[in-house]
Amino acid sequence: MKTITTTEALADYCRRAAEFPYVTVDTEFLRERTYYSKLCLVQLAVMGDDDEQDAVLVDPLAEGLSLEPLYELFRDEGVVKVFHAARQDLEIFFVDAGVIPSPLFDTQVAAMVCGYGDQAGYETLVRKIAKAQLDKSSRFTDWSRRPLTDAQKKYAIGDVTHLRVIYEYLKGELEKSGRAKWVKEELSVLTDPDTYIVDPDEAWKRVKTRTNSARFLGIVRELARFRETFAQERNIPRSRVYKDDALMELASTKPKDMGELGRSRLLLREARKGEVADGILAAVQAGLDCPQEDLPKVEKDGRDKLQVNPALADLLRVLLKARCEETGVAQKLIASAADLDLLAAGKRSVPALKGWRADVFGKDALRLCDGELALGVKGQSVQVIET
Repeated sequence: MKTITTTEALADYCRRAAEFPYVTVDTEFLRERTYYSKLCLVQLAVMGDDDEQDAVLVDPLAEGLSLEPLYELFRDEGVVKVFHAARQDLEIFFVDAGVIPSPLFDTQVAAMVCGYGDQAGYETLVRKIAKAQLDKSSRFTDWSRRPLTDAQKKYAIGDVTHLRVIYEYLKGELEKSGRAKWVKEELSVLTDPDTYIVDPDEAWKRVKTRTNSARFLGIVRELARFRETFAQERNIPRSRVYKDDALMELASTKPKDMGELGRSRLLLREARKGEVADGILAAVQAGLDCPQEDLPKVEKDGRDKLQVNPALADLLRVLLKARCEETGVAQKLIASAADLDLLAAGKRSVPALKGWRADVFGKDALRLCDGELALGVKGQSVQVIET
């Protein structure tokens, strides 16, 4: 199989790929030691029977190679860019060049709409749709090491060659069912640049806390902001600065000097001195000094105090299961258990009541809540009954 190591060769392939209706894309990367993923390999394939020419590996680590020809292809609206579970791949390209491939097709999303369950894995789709078996020998490997072995190359190229068969099959299924617009709705998150931008000011919202104390959360916010900024600027994992459990401990103990900081049980040794230690003390003090009116406002959705009708919640679960079995759509894609509880408590701001989800489930769910529908059983199936 061909490995591209020069910008000129990449440009030649991308010019050829631009003549096809779609190109399948995958990446191999490392992220264990960095904040941002380190791109180690790009796999590309177009339609054809000659994989020596139609499917290639691109080595982004090759000296002097620029990925700009690939990014030009990504901007070409005449060529569909096909990925499987695209989010991490798209983040790499967005961080590197501010590019999000368009138009985009994600076979994992399409498979969920076409009845292949929640978050269908690539291996599953290869087996069920392409009727092939994947070589798993190089699944856990260091993709940054060179030269790549033949086994690594074979494993990597399989991620895009089988993807052609999967894409064409799922595309056909979507056209027959009229559900292509459903997939397009789901892909709107993946094509939104905000999906890949981590704002240090918002980092505290990802930290799981057990208190709604505004002051405590104010300190958590400052510690999370410092950690995220420090990790981004130095391209190191946030856990290498300090982990969430250490962050929570610091927000509780509120160290005011190096002596108090040194008594932390969960803080890494490297974080007890230097820039990290100074940043921690400054963040804690900033949280303590923050005016009351500027402290985080916790939005209470009231789920703990919801007046949930348990019988109605159970009926909604039955309706959801019935509708998903009928349409072949993964339940998780339509509504979570928490969403059903909200509906059973009279809340109406849930995703299941919008877009294509409303057509599949949401409208009937509201009618069930309003007593306009009933559920019955006939044989092995659940039936909806007009009241």
